[in-house]
Amino acid sequence: MNQTPNTSQAPAGGESKSHSLAAIRVLDLTNVLAGPFCAYQLALLGAEVIKVEEPSRGDLARQLGADAGLNSRFMGASFIAQNAGKKSLALDLKKPAGREALMRLVDSADVLIENFRPGVMDRLGLGYDVLRQRNPQLVYCAISGFGQDGPMRSAPAYDQIVQGLSGVMSITGDAESAPLRVGYPICDSIGGLTAAFAVTSALVGRAQHGRGQFIDVSMLDATLVTMGWVVSNFLIAGREPHPLGNENFTAAPSGTFATGEGLLNIAANRQEQFVALTELIGRPDLAQDPRFAEREARKRHRAQLKELIEQALAARPAHEWERLLAEKGVPAGRVLSVPEALAHPQVRQRELLAHFDSAAGVDRPFDVVRSGFKMSEGNPDVTLPPPRLGEHSEEILGSIGYSAEAIAAMRAQAVI
Repeated sequence: MNQTPNTSQAPAGGESKSHSLAAIRVLDLTNVLAGPFCAYQLALLGAEVIKVEEPSRGDLARQLGADAGLNSRFMGASFIAQNAGKKSLALDLKKPAGREALMRLVDSADVLIENFRPGVMDRLGLGYDVLRQRNPQLVYCAISGFGQDGPMRSAPAYDQIVQGLSGVMSITGDAESAPLRVGYPICDSIGGLTAAFAVTSALVGRAQHGRGQFIDVSMLDATLVTMGWVVSNFLIAGREPHPLGNENFTAAPSGTFATGEGLLNIAANRQEQFVALTELIGRPDLAQDPRFAEREARKRHRAQLKELIEQALAARPAHEWERLLAEKGVPAGRVLSVPEALAHPQVRQRELLAHFDSAAGVDRPFDVVRSGFKMSEGNPDVTLPPPRLGEHSEEILGSIGYSAEAIAAMRAQAVI
């Protein structure tokens, strides 16, 4: 594996760096997105993550992504994106021998993550009440669309379903286009990050009181929590949120503007930023105009203000305005495509991507994203490439006492 150099500051005294979860073993029984994304965050922090997959097909994400060839080899881009740093154990949990193997893994595990519908693990005899008898220190995280209780606890859910039920779609777009789906699986991603935060919190708690615990993560709950800025206007002020497109409901001018070439986001949310904007574009009179002189007036007349600003912005391309506005302390940024964003000098400087020269079933070098934060004692990172289905089955089973003969018998019986 080739990675860009790590440029973060070394600890004082020449001490070696270590990852926060280096001694933690995680059993990842999840599929598709929210659960695997959670476990990937733990892998980035150094945890040993064992991905337990159904032997014949594995994680559904193995067959998902923009490259049909990778999908056919069960190494789809959607799988690659969030499964680097993990080991794969093929294990049929519907068979007694498969369940027994999982039980033996639980004995040495710190964390188990699953995203089955509520009740599935109990019916398999692998629910939290059973597993904690074997390992009282186990942190058990159950991720589902709607949580372990409530009238929708057993309902199936994918990201789009939660986007609709949470109200996200109702406030995405403008008055003509809403409701719109957000352009990436935001609810799955939020659910996964919420679960990772909960797991690490439970591990800290275990270090204090010595006990594991059950974590119930609802994607719907997690999404609504992150909408607090919008939801608060209804809960506190009784005002229902409405879609405003690219406009910011709290301020103006704050939105997306056409320039001489390209689109530019400007967020002149403070009075001094608005004044600086008007001076830079050669329209200082706008700051004195009664329609625009103060925040609430600007919000009432945002359409007229936007038109006047865009007339002035037509004199230069977006990239020039971005630089000039930044120099004046006015937040501004071009509207980029995903490839443009990944190639941006700021993103490259932050070493967001980990590079792999190869992986089983992948016919090209590839990059995956790391984490959105750095740590002075060891940045989040992964060194293992995404695994092929069952790649580490023999290694893992051998580590918990299975002989070569027993493993061969399990393979013959399609347990692994």
